[in-house]
Amino acid sequence: MDELLIERDGTTLTLTLNRPDKMNPLSATLVEALLAQVHEAAESGVRLLVLKGNGRNFSAGFDFGGYEEQSTGDLVLRFIRIEQLLQAVRYAPFDTLALAHGRNFGAGVDLICSCARRIADPAATFRMPGLGFGLVLGTRRYAERVGPTRARAILGDGLVFDAKEAMADGFLTRLSPSAEWTDLVSTVSETATQLAPEAAISLYAATAADTRSQDLADLVTSAARPGLKERIRAYRAA
Repeated sequence: MDELLIERDGTTLTLTLNRPDKMNPLSATLVEALLAQVHEAAESGVRLLVLKGNGRNFSAGFDFGGYEEQSTGDLVLRFIRIEQLLQAVRYAPFDTLALAHGRNFGAGVDLICSCARRIADPAATFRMPGLGFGLVLGTRRYAERVGPTRARAILGDGLVFDAKEAMADGFLTRLSPSAEWTDLVSTVSETATQLAPEAAISLYAATAADTRSQDLADLVTSAARPGLKERIRAYRAA
């Protein structure tokens, strides 16, 4: 089964995470496939990127399968590539839309957070436990969406928050039942082409504070601290 389904309709590119049996975790190969598509989209006239997941949810986040057999260096590189994916989406020269449903965790929630338009089914839930094993991933982007006080509460305590809370916090931009998503994507596709490409690119660049270097440095510093595997092991055991 292909881990990523790709559909192009005019200037709209839809990428569907397709590991429904495992709740769409972000494997190394899936992350690389997503990165390649986002980079290619920037060169191929895409005006709207849509991200969604097959099955019960959008994404369960980092794929921990087999992490014990991987070297610490390989694990750190995987987290770096996820951060680079999040940055590619956050600073994309086109509009971005995440469609979330079900239970979502970690880097999957960070991927939603990186999109300009963040829409969820009212029954969706979210949790970002990375700081539980000392990983600083997506922290600044989340704080940008919801404010520092709320971010400290959610991330520091590892809280689960539902779609209604996410909407009130500013994490989500809209609630919409998944049955209505097809029509919604059509509407957003039209909206995404209202501005000339050059004007849209200028708008996206002017409204996104560029913190890429600091975000990557924070991630690498936290991931490279000795004992990454032990921290992950302890967190998962708890």
